Amino acid sequence: MNKKTALITGAAKGIGKRTAYALAQVGFNMTINYCSSRHEAEQLANELQEKFGVSTIVVSGDITKPEDCRQIVARTEEQFGSVDVLIHNAGPFIKERKKMEEYDDSEWQYIVNGNLNSAFYLSKLTLPGMRKKHWGRIITFGFDRVETAPGWIYRSAFAASKTGLASLTRTIALEEAENGITANMICPGDITGDWKEKEIHEAMGVKDDTVPVGRPGTGEDIARLVAFLCSEQSDFITGAIIPVTGGKDVLGKVFYE
Repeated sequence: MNKKTALITGAAKGIGKRTAYALAQVGFNMTINYCSSRHEAEQLANELQEKFGVSTIVVSGDITKPEDCRQIVARTEEQFGSVDVLIHNAGPFIKERKKMEEYDDSEWQYIVNGNLNSAFYLSKLTLPGMRKKHWGRIITFGFDRVETAPGWIYRSAFAASKTGLASLTRTIALEEAENGITANMICPGDITGDWKEKEIHEAMGVKDDTVPVGRPGTGEDIARLVAFLCSEQSDFITGAIIPVTGGKDVLGKVFYE
């Protein structure tokens, strides 16, 4: 990739961490953003530099706050010149199942800011540099069938913000196509716990009857698609919303658990 630079939000753990490995493996320098996991972020940065010979920096920041987004992008541009790839991985999620009327104002605002408004903040900040190079990649994350604006019981704030993000992602794809910039959304399935950082070979042979393909999903299932969409040859893919679910009905699982 001729040492292009990726900014990955929430990259210290989980799918973000596995994505950082996938992009470093194909030669991306990167900014590893974290909010509270400083030790994990620094450890990851060192591992990527040692294994793949790429340059990395770690930058703390809460992406729900515009001022923190400005600082994250400024640090990246100071170190690397520009952001070529924005991976909008971080996104708050309330695990507790609760109906819409049970959310208080601060919870609702936190979820919407973290999943939708933050994508606006960061995209607006990084697009000028991408336009100058006439090249860029923006990748967001959603949930299965998000493009149909489905209802998701007990997940109103998350579902509403991700549905808005799907529309925003496709709008950016249309507006920036003439500038050599693509924007796509990946929709992970029910990838939980330690599986978020595992590789595909670790899931082979592990039986999961809740997934039609028969095995658990892993962080690598998502990360390998991120790397593919970030390649030079993927410039014809934009505005896509791609499910990576193993066929599982994530929205309906509450009814048959």
